Amino acid sequence: MEITAKTAQELRLTEEEFELIKEKLGRTPNFTELCAFSGMWSEHCSYKNSIKWLKTLPRSGGKMLVAAGEENAGLMDMGNGYGVVFKIESHNHPSAIEPFQGAATGVGGIQRDIFTMGARPIASLNSLRFGNLKDKKTQRLLAGVVHGIGHYGNCFGVPTVGGEVYFEDCYHTNPLVNAMSVGIVKVGKTISATAEGIGNPVFFVGSATGKDGIGGASFASANITEESTEELPAVQVGDPFQEKKLLEACLEVIETGAVVGMQDMGAAGIICSTAEMSAKGGVGMRIDLDKVPTRQQNMKAWELLLSESQERMLIVVEKGKEAAVLKVFEKWDLSASNIGEVTGDGLLKFYMHGDLEAEIPAYELVLGGGAPVYERPYIEQKYLAEVAGFDISSIEEAKDLKSVTEQLIQIPNIASKRWVYTQYDSMVGAANTSTNQPSDAAVILAKGTGKALAMTVDCNSRYVHADPYKGGMIAVAEAARNIVCSGGEPLGVTNCLNFGNPYDPEVYYQFVKAVTGMGDACRRFNTPVTGGNVSFYNQNPEGPVYPTPTIGMVGVIEDLENRMTMDYKAAGDVILLIGTPKNDIGSSEYLHKIKGVELSPAPVFELEEEFALQQKIAGFIKDKLIKSAHDISEGGLIVTLLEKGFHRNLGFDVSATTSLRSDAFWFGEAQSRVVVTCSKEQAEQIKAGGATVMVLGTVTAGEIKVNGQDWGNIKDWKVQYDTAIEKLLSGGDA
Repeated sequence: MEITAKTAQELRLTEEEFELIKEKLGRTPNFTELCAFSGMWSEHCSYKNSIKWLKTLPRSGGKMLVAAGEENAGLMDMGNGYGVVFKIESHNHPSAIEPFQGAATGVGGIQRDIFTMGARPIASLNSLRFGNLKDKKTQRLLAGVVHGIGHYGNCFGVPTVGGEVYFEDCYHTNPLVNAMSVGIVKVGKTISATAEGIGNPVFFVGSATGKDGIGGASFASANITEESTEELPAVQVGDPFQEKKLLEACLEVIETGAVVGMQDMGAAGIICSTAEMSAKGGVGMRIDLDKVPTRQQNMKAWELLLSESQERMLIVVEKGKEAAVLKVFEKWDLSASNIGEVTGDGLLKFYMHGDLEAEIPAYELVLGGGAPVYERPYIEQKYLAEVAGFDISSIEEAKDLKSVTEQLIQIPNIASKRWVYTQYDSMVGAANTSTNQPSDAAVILAKGTGKALAMTVDCNSRYVHADPYKGGMIAVAEAARNIVCSGGEPLGVTNCLNFGNPYDPEVYYQFVKAVTGMGDACRRFNTPVTGGNVSFYNQNPEGPVYPTPTIGMVGVIEDLENRMTMDYKAAGDVILLIGTPKNDIGSSEYLHKIKGVELSPAPVFELEEEFALQQKIAGFIKDKLIKSAHDISEGGLIVTLLEKGFHRNLGFDVSATTSLRSDAFWFGEAQSRVVVTCSKEQAEQIKAGGATVMVLGTVTAGEIKVNGQDWGNIKDWKVQYDTAIEKLLSGGDA
């Protein structure tokens, strides 16, 4: 067939990119070669519209053992000879079309990124965004995504230990499904995604290749439209039991010493793993595609290259040690096929039955090599003028605090996500300490290391929508605060940057400013960015989703005796507010959901104030001055007080004398505030230590009083909090 610019456009390449490909090859590509460039130069693989700004993030330093982007996932030193491996990625578009498989394969893919480095996954987390929960489509998407995550994770045998779920109208068409995995590995035992050694054989291991997932990378790099359902083959199909076998086989084969390099076949399939491993090692490969095991007959070369069938790995083996590799995979009843060898010419040569189907320099395909890099124009969004014009005095101050609080705790963004997390196995592996000891971050025993890990995913996208720079900083700060409040020291960040179409200058403004804010916060907290994922083209017919730069963060708890939980411990304990209350209701759930104000400023936030607060909380925990800690976030102070009581059915008697508006004091979401409890003696020590402290009241046996008013018993509030989402899903009002 004749290859023209129109052919390239049908494969989501621009006319300029088509000309660039011809220039790099010195000729017109054939169709198979053009398909390879389409997959590798997609936004999903090349980061062509984002890499300029990603490079401004702190990508080294701290306790990093590999620089950002060097390997399949981030690797940081957790001490005692162990490293922690972690990464977060999106599976948004597949989940919008086929929520069960889209979410399930997102979980499977992120686990492979961990164990392909030689690490054993020990925990999963997720960050989910959906439209209005009263909408039937949202309910269907929610049910499918949660079922998919639960099915794959539960069968694979890694606990889902934490996450977040938000519901906003802007995610109606395009939900966000971000999956994170954390693993541990002995330092020096990791495997690199690098091809080396001319003549070394290249093995394809795992499941056979089918037509599911073909073009998935380019599918993820375009807007969702009414026609997107026709691209269902771009959604992969997962098999968690096959992946469990692949995990054990890969970790076992590493122990043979035969593995030179290994990479998961994720986005863009075989073409991606062969290109990236070759380019990284400065080598080429000769691949016989007819030796690739297939599930369907007569698959074409381009289909084999671009298929994103799941549970597959590419392994470069030391020549002469093939038998050891085959023995391991035969033991685990998995296919292992020698499909080619490493060459020294830097070229990828793909053959079918002896015929050369494609010949491409590996370097020209990859990020950091010949893939294009764009600098997109950006302009401030017009709606920010309305944000800046918000006047708090225009909002009538709430009079009935109890009535507003009852509404607040039943808003889906605040209410218990019990309906979601009870579908996940959080206890497999018996290392999750958070189930019966709730804390702001999940706390997982890292068996064999003598330590525990604290981990969290965080992003309030309405804050980012209101102020991209400040919102990006807050996402990092909240993640760090959650880890500190759990007794951990933040180590590093992985991020999943979910935005609209990068060709829209207003969307690109959000991206640039959010990345800049994240970078500034990461530098202050000494939490370098180990890697992650950019997901553009998250659009609804009415426009883009809220900018959602999800932060995954991991911290280390040196001694489990120093872990901190969020719940009240005993009646009579003193309740303290650490941090300064502000006359602020900007972008709060109260203002948005109850008062109906769509646009308002992001909550008050100052980076240095936040850093100082976290240092104070860490010191309190180290000096054993507090019994519990829980930060103030969605819903404000009153929701924090209630959430602290639910675990042990303990209540509180609190009051406040303040010059602030009552709704700002109780419902505002100004940052850098933590509620702690302690004994009376400890409270005196804290007050004498120079922290900004307000004594709110005391813990009770269950009754609740606010400013002297009787609010009933904590158990009744817990019922409303726990059942709100179930009521909405069953057609009632929360």
